[in-house]
Amino acid sequence: MRRTGYVVLVLLSLGVAGYAVGVYGFLPLGSVLHPDMRTTFEAHRVAILLHVFASVAALALGPFQFSTRLRSARPALHRWLGRVYLGIGVGVGGMAGLVMAAHAFGGPVARVGFAALALGWLATGALAYRAIRAGHVALHRRWMVRNFALTFAAVTLRLWLPGSMVAGIAFETAYPAIAWLCWVPNLLVAEWLFVRSRSGTSVTSVPRTPAATATVMRATPPR
Repeated sequence: MRRTGYVVLVLLSLGVAGYAVGVYGFLPLGSVLHPDMRTTFEAHRVAILLHVFASVAALALGPFQFSTRLRSARPALHRWLGRVYLGIGVGVGGMAGLVMAAHAFGGPVARVGFAALALGWLATGALAYRAIRAGHVALHRRWMVRNFALTFAAVTLRLWLPGSMVAGIAFETAYPAIAWLCWVPNLLVAEWLFVRSRSGTSVTSVPRTPAATATVMRATPPR
């Protein structure tokens, strides 16, 4: 990842994590939200607080798990942070998010969108953990990229919301769409990054010498 992009990723993640701690840790629950959402949060206080603060842990730790320097210099720390990220951040945050999705503002469209996000977050986390336990490091990294793309929905949701307000779209209209827009494009970007990384070593990039052509043909599985 380019250095500038990585710095932006870290700053956005930590910024939203800090915002969540400030809003949910020091202000009355739901005080900055739509009145209907405030009522729902008050009725499910434990679930929303578990979701928020577990997600804060995932959002704060996630970017640093992609640091090559950390993985190389402190592999044990990388593993322990990964356990906290997956076990508390994704595990607790995802389960609590699934509970809150059933009560999400915005009707069935929003509820299904947030439920799909929670399920995808839990599933990609489980697959990442299974891959690393089996020793499949490359596969683990790919699932972790997908998983953090879903973690980053906490950031993109807070970019879409003010954007919809600037565009003059009513909150009641925008929120059901944002329940999907906050995470589906993130996953698409992750898949695009995988495709782009593969294209750097694609068959078309191999010099067309007889020896190289023969090597590529032997390495290419039959379709």
